[in-house]
Amino acid sequence: MPKLSLRQIRNWALQELTAAGLSHDDALEAVNFLLSGAMDLSYSMLEVNIDRMTPEVLQNAWPTWIAQVQKGMPLQYILGHAPFYGREFNVDARVLIPRFDTEELVEWVLRDYQKATELAVLDIGTGSGAIAVTLKAEKPTWQVSASDISRDALTVANGNAINQQVNVKFIESNLFANIAAKYDVIISNPPYIADSERDVMDQSVLDYEPDLALFADNQGLVLYQGIADELAAHLNAGGRGYFEIGYKQGPAVVEIFRQALPQAEVELRQDLSGLDRMVRVSLPSK
Repeated sequence: MPKLSLRQIRNWALQELTAAGLSHDDALEAVNFLLSGAMDLSYSMLEVNIDRMTPEVLQNAWPTWIAQVQKGMPLQYILGHAPFYGREFNVDARVLIPRFDTEELVEWVLRDYQKATELAVLDIGTGSGAIAVTLKAEKPTWQVSASDISRDALTVANGNAINQQVNVKFIESNLFANIAAKYDVIISNPPYIADSERDVMDQSVLDYEPDLALFADNQGLVLYQGIADELAAHLNAGGRGYFEIGYKQGPAVVEIFRQALPQAEVELRQDLSGLDRMVRVSLPSK
C-alpha cells in the first residue's frame, strides 16, 4: 500500500462513513477525534499538519478503526485512551469511559482541600482510576486508595497509575467489604443508572461499556444506600463524602444520606448545565 497523507486517510474515512449513513458533520467529528488522539495533536495543529505522511502503524490500523466507528464502538475505546482533567487514561471494554461531569466532582474536592497537605482519600468504584490517579497527581502528598469490585478494572487503573507515575493503593472490594481503614475523604462515581432507563440510552454505551459500571438496582440507588449505611464507620471526624449522581436522583440520594446520617450536613450541587449531579456529605468535627 502506498504511503498516504493524513488528509488522504481522512478523506477516505469520510467517504466510508457517509456512505454508511453518518452525516458529514458526525463523520468529520469522529475522524478528527481519532486523528488528533492518535497523533497527539490539538484540532488546530492537526489542520496545520494535515498534509504530513501518516505513520505506518496508524495507516495500517485505520481501516479497522473506521469499521469500528461504523459499528458504533466508542471512539475512546478505538483509540485506547480518553482525556480526563488534562491527562490521558487508558480505557477499554473493562472500564467505563471517564466523563467530563466527573471532573467537576474532582474539582469540588480539590477546592475544598486546596491547602490540605495530609489527607487520606478513598475512591470507591474506581474503574479506570481517573478520579484516584488525578487526585494523587494533583496532590502528591495525599494518601490515595481506590477500590473496585472488578479485578479487571483494577488492572486498568493500576496501569494508569503507573503511566502517570503516581502511587495509589488499589483494593478489590465490593463497597466497604474489604476495607477496614478510615479516611478524611471518600469519593465515588458509582453505577447509578436504573435498568428502566436502558431504552433511552445511547446504543453504543449499551453495546460496549460494562454493565457492571453503569447499572444499579432500586432505580439506581442501591449503592448509595450501601455507602450511606457504612460511611460514618469509614470517615474520620469532620470527614466528607463526595458522590456523583444521576440528574434525576438528587432528592432521593439526599434523603438516603440524611436518613442514614442525621448528624451530617448533606449538600446537593448542580453541574455547569444546571442539573443535579453531585452530593457532598460532611460529618461533624466531633
